[in-house]
Amino acid sequence: MAGSTALLLYKGFGYLAVPLLHGLHARRAARGKEIPARKGERFGLPGITVSEGLLVWIHAASVGETNSVLPLIKSFCAQGYRVLLTTGTVTSAKVAAEVLPEGAIHQFVPYDAKPLVDRFLAAWQPSVAIMVESEIWPATLDALRRREIPTVIVNGRMSQGSYEGWQRMPRLAHRLFGDISLCLAQSDHDAKRFSGLNVPRVVMPGNLKFDTAPLEVDDTALADLKKQFDGRPRWLAASTHAGEEEDILEVHRSLKERFPDLLTCIVPRHPARGSEILELCREAGTNPILRSSGSVIDEVHDVYIADTLGEIGLFCRLCDITFLGGSLIELGGHNPVEPAQLGCAVLTGPNIANNKRLFEALLNSSAAVIVENVQELATEVSDLLNRPERVEKLAENARETVKSGRGALEKTEEYLNELLKDVGVQIDNRGMR
Repeated sequence: MAGSTALLLYKGFGYLAVPLLHGLHARRAARGKEIPARKGERFGLPGITVSEGLLVWIHAASVGETNSVLPLIKSFCAQGYRVLLTTGTVTSAKVAAEVLPEGAIHQFVPYDAKPLVDRFLAAWQPSVAIMVESEIWPATLDALRRREIPTVIVNGRMSQGSYEGWQRMPRLAHRLFGDISLCLAQSDHDAKRFSGLNVPRVVMPGNLKFDTAPLEVDDTALADLKKQFDGRPRWLAASTHAGEEEDILEVHRSLKERFPDLLTCIVPRHPARGSEILELCREAGTNPILRSSGSVIDEVHDVYIADTLGEIGLFCRLCDITFLGGSLIELGGHNPVEPAQLGCAVLTGPNIANNKRLFEALLNSSAAVIVENVQELATEVSDLLNRPERVEKLAENARETVKSGRGALEKTEEYLNELLKDVGVQIDNRGMR
């Protein structure tokens, strides 16, 4: 009863919150975090004409989750299914526009308010819903249950902190997680937590991120920047966030004393922050350049800011030493498989909860280095710049670790194809879509 009451209160608040969500959307749009022309999607209105037929709805939070399920999307489309991918960030929408195969479309996910979710589901009528990693939204799960739409968690991730949080609401958790048809967990640890929250069927096929293809690169851009970077010691700070660039610049200043020709490359997680980072660099006394400016790097430039979309693969190929952001601040870090596949020595800060098992696999294989603070980061980058043989050893270990971790994609496809066949039969028997 307590679980039902809490859910009723949450759904009731959803009705009251709709006017506030319009204001929230306007504020986010003003900061470049929403696309005004696509506002309706956030409120459950389709941005395109909806066609009939069996539809697989996949929801991924942002770019990393989208990349991890892209092979699944391609597989579903190749089998003739229609696929709707929803995400919640502008960057992921831009990536989706570039990489989605024919038969798949992108929409922004509606806010988790009952009237908006109901509107979304009534319009799209998905036959199955697939939530990627840790996308657990009460109003959405309840609406899927009421419509008897099978719900699957793919590449499921549940941190200890989240697990303990749900345990403080046992009846609500029992209600919500009990409605999930299948959870395909990343690891045994995640599987145990989902099982402990009443998911009726949990299996552990492995982590899909090990099976992702190496990030693509524009060969012309690669050759051009190689010429500009030629002969200069360099390192990469990838997927950085506000509050981290200052630390990166502190490391840069420290390293410049020993490596006068040093080039530090910064790829912010959100490219729209390029101008902001440019000003930070100038205030720090460096000579930065924005990639979006189209200017050629010369010897006076010592910080290169890649304020462009989808080019981490390019810079991982240019820089053998890669630090992954979101880890010096408490954001949980980013996917280390991407640089590991491309022959980088991978460094990270201590906050790696979002990809803990991936990092553990790399750390246990001496394939990555964790640093606790800015001083340790400067020390490690300096050592790696002086010891290319250590860089190569870390990179070799990383490639082998990624290779040994593969196999989750095939197993995940088997489970999902079995479910989709069952859903198709059920729909045919009921004369639905």
